[in-house]
Amino acid sequence: MPTRTAAQRREEAAREYDAFLATCPARQLLDRISDKWVTLVLSALADGPQRYSDLSRRIAGVSQKMLTQTLRSLERDGLLTRSVTPSVPVRVDYELTPLGCTLMPLISAIKSWAESHMPEVTTARATYDTESTPA
Repeated sequence: MPTRTAAQRREEAAREYDAFLATCPARQLLDRISDKWVTLVLSALADGPQRYSDLSRRIAGVSQKMLTQTLRSLERDGLLTRSVTPSVPVRVDYELTPLGCTLMPLISAIKSWAESHMPEVTTARATYDTESTPA
């Protein structure tokens, strides 16, 4: 068995996580973090720990089912934690993990970009729709 250099081992590891390959786990992660509910939940949690009901009120239009699924998937991926405080009623708080915090500069930048460029996108959509409508 030939000995590999550190550079060769890094190159091999990089090939294992090539999101352009259909079987790459990074592709699944990209799919997860590109979801609109994930972006909104992470953005909301950037302000600090929040209860389920706070998130539900803050994120307009999210169903109970989608919020629950999103929170579970983010917890599974290690991006947030769920803390249960025994009380009446039970208190459940969600908070970003250190790993989740490393994602926030990217999520915040994409959210800001979308908010600030929406007029241009709206104009582009209207132009496209007008030009591609058959006469």
